[in-house]
Amino acid sequence: MAGMSLQHPWAFAFGLLGNIISFMTYLAPLPTFYRIYKSKSTQGFQSVPYVVALFSAMLWIYYALLKSDECLLITINSAGCVIETIYIAVYLVYAPKKAKMFTAKLLLLVNVGVFGLILLLTLLLFAGDRRIVVLGWVCVGFSVSVFVAPLSIIRLVVRTKSVEFMPFSLSFSLTISAVVWFLYGLLIKDKYVALPNVLGFSFGVIQMGLYAMYRNSTPKAVLTKEVEAATATDDDHSAAVKEHVVNIAKLSAVDVVVKTREVHPVDVESPPAEAQSVATGEAPPQQDDKAAAVAGSGAGAGEKKEGQEQV
Repeated sequence: MAGMSLQHPWAFAFGLLGNIISFMTYLAPLPTFYRIYKSKSTQGFQSVPYVVALFSAMLWIYYALLKSDECLLITINSAGCVIETIYIAVYLVYAPKKAKMFTAKLLLLVNVGVFGLILLLTLLLFAGDRRIVVLGWVCVGFSVSVFVAPLSIIRLVVRTKSVEFMPFSLSFSLTISAVVWFLYGLLIKDKYVALPNVLGFSFGVIQMGLYAMYRNSTPKAVLTKEVEAATATDDDHSAAVKEHVVNIAKLSAVDVVVKTREVHPVDVESPPAEAQSVATGEAPPQQDDKAAAVAGSGAGAGEKKEGQEQV
């Protein structure tokens, strides 16, 4: 076993150190998930890095089993599978509905579908050393994807000028882990172990540089908006809209009642003649004509009464 042989004491030393550092790296997100547990919300964190890390650990276990001399790779990646599975389970418990569906689909697609396809194709189409070579390059490709996955976090840090979602401890441990595993790969002459850690070291240095640049800067307001948008669910939006509509309806009803009672009181009597004339479009009768008619009728009645008396 190349990693455990006494003929490679430095390889064993770097492999053991790599196990320790990588294990600490796996534990680095613990404060994040404790925060998720306390707040009962994922607070804008994404599950993609953890799903990809779980898939990469599964691939490296398969590679180490085929090569049959990489016990140190098996130990650390087995621990990684357990820890990443716990992280994903916690994420699924407290994530919004949309994020839960996305994570579940990603797990089925990558960790079940793609891994099963790789397992099937390498066992059926290749044999011996050829199978190890093909699987080694596959592991290199997906190990690179593990280091590329935090690019979305780097983009968020640059846009918001906030390092809240990029802990320095995680970036530092990833960088040191990449250096140690690179040296381990060189000592056992395994390029598939050494190559991806070159990129891991580069991304680790970039993340630490961004942390040093923005750790004391004032975050932009866009951070709050993006986090709220990421944590909001469709149910929350629909509930908010419904509640808003109900409030408007209540206010409108009260407003109508008040106006009806104060401005337009109910009147059971017939409206004045002027109002009727305005409604029908006819000219209202003149008051002088009314007075004359009344006076004429009164005079006629008086004359009639005098005639009767004379008779």
